[in-house]
Amino acid sequence: MIATVIRRELKTVIRTPTFALLTAILTAVAVGIAWFGGGVRAGYVPTTVDLLTPFELLVPVVAVAFGYRAILGDRRRGELDVLATYPVTGRELVVGTYLGRAIGLVAALAVPLTIVMVAIVASGDDLIPVYATHRGADSPILFVRFAVLTVFFAATILAVAVAVSAIASGTRSALALAVVLLIVLLVGLDLALVYGFTAGLVGDSTLIHSLAISPLSAYRGLVLETTVSVAAGAGPRIASPVASVVGLCVWTIGSLAVAAWAIER
Repeated sequence: MIATVIRRELKTVIRTPTFALLTAILTAVAVGIAWFGGGVRAGYVPTTVDLLTPFELLVPVVAVAFGYRAILGDRRRGELDVLATYPVTGRELVVGTYLGRAIGLVAALAVPLTIVMVAIVASGDDLIPVYATHRGADSPILFVRFAVLTVFFAATILAVAVAVSAIASGTRSALALAVVLLIVLLVGLDLALVYGFTAGLVGDSTLIHSLAISPLSAYRGLVLETTVSVAAGAGPRIASPVASVVGLCVWTIGSLAVAAWAIER
């Protein structure tokens, strides 16, 4: 049944013009920043640095758009009641819906990231085709790593959006919760970490691990620690990759669990 739900969600993604429009906008922004910012001519890591901040804002917006009505739409159309007569559990429905939307989201991110990488290869006349095995070397592997981390981050936000969709009772409440979600993820949790640090609640030794509390900080720390710092050379640790990965996984699994609980209650 999960495969059936996945196929259904993929058809929904393909038939929804909004998702194609979001992909086009994200592609235009990414290519524009990379090209006019000079990143494509400078290398893979400079392009990563140029794209990191815009993606911190745009990727959550796109991910929420893909997921904030995923379950709600089924409830409003009465499809949840119909599915209740089939041998499919709430958890299977949530997982299938999430995976179907996630595939569409990955495609939406793959388009701009692939175009940017091709542009780097085509325009970077001074690039040295070195595959980094040590610090200080620019490499396409680092940009691929950035792409994978971006997809991971987007998948986490999508899971949270699916949970919002399962909890919301109507379109307006879903939209309101989605806006609150974006504010909390983009601003609220980071401000809480800053306050905790300045108030002494978070110490210097625990700060790099505490960043994992916020999905945005975890994503930023992973990119800076495993991509940018690799090419920049030795320096202070920016984040804990293990803690950041665990943090993103907890947000993802926890959100899907909340969504399943909301459907089955």
